[in-house]
Amino acid sequence: MRMSKMLMPTLKEVPADAEITSHQLMLRAGMIKKMSSGVYNQLPMGIRVFKKIENIIREELEKKGCQEILCSGLIPAELWKESGRWEVMGAEMFRLKDRNERDYCLGPTHEEVFTDIIRQEITSYKQLPLNLYQIQIKYRDERRPRFGVMRTKTFTMKDAYSFDVDEAGLDKSYQDMYDAYTNIFARCKLDNSPVQADSGAIGGSTSAEFMVKSEVGEDEVVFCSGCDYAANIEKAQSVNHEIVKEEMKELKEVHTPGVSTINALEEFFKIESGKFAKTLIYEADGKTVAVVVRGDREVNETKVANAIGEVIEFELAREEVVKAVTGAEVGFAGPIGIKADYLFIDQEIAEKNNLVVGANKTEYHIENANYGRDFEGVVGDFRNVAQGDKCTKCGSSLEIARGVEVGHIFKLGTKYSETMNANYIDKDGKSKPIVMGCYGIGVERTAAAVIEQHYDENGIMWPLSIAPYQVVVVPVNIKKEEHKEAAEKIYAQLQEMGVEVLLDDRDERAGVKFKDSDLIGIPMRITVGKDIVDGNVEFKLRDCQDKEVISLEEVKSRVEAEFVKNEVKLG
Repeated sequence: MRMSKMLMPTLKEVPADAEITSHQLMLRAGMIKKMSSGVYNQLPMGIRVFKKIENIIREELEKKGCQEILCSGLIPAELWKESGRWEVMGAEMFRLKDRNERDYCLGPTHEEVFTDIIRQEITSYKQLPLNLYQIQIKYRDERRPRFGVMRTKTFTMKDAYSFDVDEAGLDKSYQDMYDAYTNIFARCKLDNSPVQADSGAIGGSTSAEFMVKSEVGEDEVVFCSGCDYAANIEKAQSVNHEIVKEEMKELKEVHTPGVSTINALEEFFKIESGKFAKTLIYEADGKTVAVVVRGDREVNETKVANAIGEVIEFELAREEVVKAVTGAEVGFAGPIGIKADYLFIDQEIAEKNNLVVGANKTEYHIENANYGRDFEGVVGDFRNVAQGDKCTKCGSSLEIARGVEVGHIFKLGTKYSETMNANYIDKDGKSKPIVMGCYGIGVERTAAAVIEQHYDENGIMWPLSIAPYQVVVVPVNIKKEEHKEAAEKIYAQLQEMGVEVLLDDRDERAGVKFKDSDLIGIPMRITVGKDIVDGNVEFKLRDCQDKEVISLEEVKSRVEAEFVKNEVKLG
């Protein structure tokens, strides 16, 4: 491609609203252009990267026997109501009506659609297993779009769905996709970690996220320092702090005027925060929920919501609700006599004696509260893991890092097949629900994550496998016939080899051309300059400072060597 003919609106300055590196560089390199909050148009340089990631996905999935289809992005409400998710998806779903007042949505995900296809076509165990996938634009009305293509209202997703006769079949399908994802991200040169995750609105028994460590990641990921345990903070568990059993003491009400925070309580009682049990009040779809955790712990809201069941709205209670549940001002809630619809007790609280709790009475607390004697509730793991907690698998210290989710795989089981009657006839002639799995990859998000790991002060450094172009040929002075002629010769030779090559034939200074090629991240640059009188050109790798002077005859073999080294096919 000749750069003089390209739409390539590169920017010298960093756009004011671009918060993170990948967003800044995608805009500056002319890959995307913002249309409105959370909505971006994709330009030629961006499209080429995204399509390469899509093709890697296709190649790896088809190695596993997956078949590509394409479903409508416009979905009738009936399918969502049949699965029970029309309301569960909440405000994120774009909903609309046709001219006949029928309800539709713009697909945020496609479990219902794939299940509907399968239930119409699959009748016998002989037709299973199957794995179908699509690469398609999704629509989600994000409350807070941010970080460029990391969190948007429209995005390209590869979503795949496996269909098996039993759990053993699902286990194999899940492992196949796990392996395929590992290969996909390896080919994109993306350093990532598969971690245990919460299944969220998708549902199912087991799921794993493929996370990329990043300081700008929206997720917190827990890693064990001594073994391979890794989990999203929403799912992560840790060993309960060592409990020192005490003889239960008599309850004692204490007047605590103006003392309503853990820090203030520590100062007032002269004891550490671990001896306090704090009670937080939430609202969940009109119900009240009280959660009791240690004073130095944070409530894990996802674990609490999962314990309740399918919840659409879950948030900290309003002040008037707290007063109604406790009979006191905010800051004095406690588990003894509280009037919440649900009362959840973290395991550490159930195992600890003689705690200080709120008295459900303004300006009062209670000393020596004990689970089982003074209050009861549903006991479970309802806290966030903290840095330095111990791993449940090996006992080593846990570490917390920020991460970006680029892929997510789920064991759905029969969640959708049972509600939507997607059944098959087994060997014994009995009707059984099909066992399903679900597997997603965000295409643009993957590209952004690659940038976050591959850049320098000059711009993007694309891996050869997904670079928009693989080589750029730069004649220092396009007006000099010897420069132009040699550049054209190299350009034609590389094209014949099957190399994706740019010819920077613009009438610009060499410095401008070099800056643009570095910014957009072309892996190899061949510069035709003063050395051409001796039949030589300059060869430079984008991720290396060194420059090589090679002969025109060496260009082909030098470029080929980079393809071999990076395990990328020519053509």
